[in-house]
Amino acid sequence: LVAAGADALVVIGGDGSFTGALLFNQEFGFPVMGIPGTIDNDIYGTTYTLGYDTALNTVVEAIDKIRDTASSHNRMFFIEVMGRDAGFLALNSGIGGGAEKILIPEHHSTLEELVNEIEINHNKGKMSNIIVVAEGDTTGKNVFELKEYVEQHHPDYDVRVSVLGHMQRGGAPSCFDRVLASRMGVKAVESLLEGKSNYMVGIRNNKMELTPLEKAIKGSSKIDMELLRVAEIMAT
Repeated sequence: LVAAGADALVVIGGDGSFTGALLFNQEFGFPVMGIPGTIDNDIYGTTYTLGYDTALNTVVEAIDKIRDTASSHNRMFFIEVMGRDAGFLALNSGIGGGAEKILIPEHHSTLEELVNEIEINHNKGKMSNIIVVAEGDTTGKNVFELKEYVEQHHPDYDVRVSVLGHMQRGGAPSCFDRVLASRMGVKAVESLLEGKSNYMVGIRNNKMELTPLEKAIKGSSKIDMELLRVAEIMAT
């Protein structure tokens, strides 16, 4: 980097990338600045991470298409989305896609509770259901176990599983992500020009703010539990 005439290094990523950036700075004294980039939206110090909105829109679009099949064939779909440690993607896409149930790591449900809620929907005459599951949810061992358990207790349902997988990571960035990336990039460069280093650029209350990289790595981003209440209301 020095030989190439670079003045500083801007690292885009998550906890692992930021940890590497800190070590790089400690070993070589080279200025570094972090920009949060992960579809999980689980980095402390920012309300939104780069890629999250794009992935969110991709998931909602997939849910909309799957619902067409669920409704026309009276099927129940378990749709697994990414989110091993955080349910931001599942919770918000579930609300946006009108899911009847959302399962996330931050809020544990039992298999019995799931079956009871499906029974309530069944008694209301709902034969098609969309259940969004974060990959880190612990209600069952995995989304296929959820399917098998429901089939055992509700053999009248035609249950299917759709694992969206890495398609959530691809595609053209949303306008929101493009604008956010531009704002974060400008803030990162301007902060480096001011002599600052070892910070992460984030957005809070629509303003660009700096968080020490070490704090961003050790901190945790909390999910808005109010959204769970909204999801439950909208599903009734």
